[in-house]
Amino acid sequence: MSETGVIHDIGYQRYTGPRLTRGAAINALYVHGLRAAFGLGRSAKAKIFPWLVAGVALLVAIIVAAIKSQVPEFNFGYVDIDNQLSWMIVFFVAILAPTLVSRDLRSNTLPLYFSRPLRAADYVIAKFLAMVTAVWLLLGVPQFIMFLGSAFTTKTGMTGVWHEIKELVPGWGYSLIWALLFTGVGLLIGSLTGKQAFAAGGIVAIFLMTIPVVAVLSQLPSSAANKMAGLASPNTLIQGFGNWVFGAQTGIDVGRYGPIYAIEAFCLIAVCLLLLLARYRKVAAL
Repeated sequence: MSETGVIHDIGYQRYTGPRLTRGAAINALYVHGLRAAFGLGRSAKAKIFPWLVAGVALLVAIIVAAIKSQVPEFNFGYVDIDNQLSWMIVFFVAILAPTLVSRDLRSNTLPLYFSRPLRAADYVIAKFLAMVTAVWLLLGVPQFIMFLGSAFTTKTGMTGVWHEIKELVPGWGYSLIWALLFTGVGLLIGSLTGKQAFAAGGIVAIFLMTIPVVAVLSQLPSSAANKMAGLASPNTLIQGFGNWVFGAQTGIDVGRYGPIYAIEAFCLIAVCLLLLLARYRKVAAL
């Protein structure tokens, strides 16, 4: 007795639509990460913290803009607001980085990502850019609010507006350095564990535990050690860089060691990116 097979046509058809490139996949990950940073498309609970931080940052900017409009000699620049919001940024990064990378590790979605023509470098780039954008917006938008307040209340016309623009652009550049460094550190730590609470605690610990080191080094009798004490913590590292490049009121006296702060800041960003890439290449190879 012979058996014969029967092929049934149940209506399946081949995909005939456009086939998107790796760039489209990177863009999709970037947009998803940026939306997740502010809780968009997620539950109301996920929106509370990021929008609370954003609201406080905007409130500080509005208060500063109001004071500057009434007291022209009030010396508080665009770069100074970054330093005042530094610890808020630390906690924002501690919540955001695990959201972007730790959840993927915990839910085992990375093998699904890498089963497509998506490389480890593409994943790192998309997540890194999403977080940099989110942190930069958190600092850059309040600076723009300050600019609007100063531009519309200036008494010197377009000359005053142009002066504010020249002050705003370096402020945005300073915010970008904050975003790059904090994103690198945050994502690197977040990528090491799938447990968001552990990742968040590790990120905060890095910033908290290095502050006492800076305090100890700043009390040494050596003048060079005092000036370079800020190199021991990411937070004071950026503030020292801002003091040297932008003249920010940071309380960190870098003296003639400003270039060393700049070199370490950019090297730290590069090292974090390289370690992130190595980490996800290892994951993709599993």
